[in-house]
Amino acid sequence: MAKKQFNIGTPDLQPGDRKIIDVDGKSIGIFNVDGEYFAMHNRCPHMGGQLCAGPVTGTTLETDKTEFIYGRHNEIIRCGWHGWEFEIKTGICTVDKRMRAKVYQVTVEDNNLVLHI
Repeated sequence: MAKKQFNIGTPDLQPGDRKIIDVDGKSIGIFNVDGEYFAMHNRCPHMGGQLCAGPVTGTTLETDKTEFIYGRHNEIIRCGWHGWEFEIKTGICTVDKRMRAKVYQVTVEDNNLVLHI
């Protein structure tokens, strides 16, 4: 697996933030989720929309009570085209576990983010 270093210092990407970059002609979203960094191909597997440009949200959690509990703040990306939601960390669709967005590993080296593709 090759790695590509890009000059986004970790302080520049605060929790809840994202940055969309071009790596060798491929659009990739970089996300800070509670101090951890994740990368996702900026293409929704549903219909090809710019997935990483959509809102970063949370979702309702399962409960055995008759109430809504909101959780997973800043862990979900919602495609702006049709509202499909995916876990930023894994790329798994929240309603159909068989549907996945492409994700890449991100590490921190010398306070810069390194994308492994």
